[in-house]
Amino acid sequence: MKKILAIALAAVMVLSLAACGGSSAPAPAAEAAKEEAAPAAEASSAVKTVQGGKLIMATNAAFPPYEFVSDEDGETIVGIDAEIAGMIASELGLELEIQDMEFASILTAVQTGKVDVGFAGLTVTEERLQNVNFTSTYAKGVQSIIVPEGSDIKSADDLAGHKIGVQESTTGHIYCEDDFGAENVTAYSNGAMAVQALLTGNVDCVVIDNNPAKALAEKNEGLTVLDTTYVEEDYAGAVSKDNKELLDAMNKILDAKIADGTVQKIIDKYIKAD
Repeated sequence: MKKILAIALAAVMVLSLAACGGSSAPAPAAEAAKEEAAPAAEASSAVKTVQGGKLIMATNAAFPPYEFVSDEDGETIVGIDAEIAGMIASELGLELEIQDMEFASILTAVQTGKVDVGFAGLTVTEERLQNVNFTSTYAKGVQSIIVPEGSDIKSADDLAGHKIGVQESTTGHIYCEDDFGAENVTAYSNGAMAVQALLTGNVDCVVIDNNPAKALAEKNEGLTVLDTTYVEEDYAGAVSKDNKELLDAMNKILDAKIADGTVQKIIDKYIKAD
């Protein structure tokens, strides 16, 4: 009997508090919090990713200013691609995880479903489109030539007959082999290794994307980037052909952020106008 009375009394107290508005005060804030969280939760549930709650990005963190290891802690991967991927992950309500790997492994990791997306200054080509889908283009790339100061190489027209260093599996690698013969091209794991080969005289020049070329030349005395363009390209993110939902969701975000200037602000943060 005491238990029944106690329950009844508790019920009366709850009703009394509700009538007085005691529990209504926090309700608007709670509802607002629910409404604010809803888009992110909805977005994250709308796409399939390799690991729930995460967007896993593959890159090769030796390609400044698009991706490189921060000087501040020597561990964090930063750069244009890292920030764009982080922006997309945030809009999808996902946590970004970046995996650093050899450039040649990135598209395979995407294609086989080991990662969700590849961002690594990737150029859209017909050959690559056979294996992966690409997002909207977010930046333009230019293949440039690094030479020692005083070199007799003045433009791409002078590359014939010279030893050319490139980064393995990049479009620069492909173009140079096609144009000047595989026997004249040496591929290295990353641009920094190619530049070291240039400094030691193992190659006569290095062909690599313009902004990384500038960054590498600035760090190594006696090198210069030719004021001439070898090839112009479009950069985009690579997504598995089996995950069109993720591609569409990423493009929706990317297109909106390109239109409102957010992507250009990220690029301008790392690439200062000449």
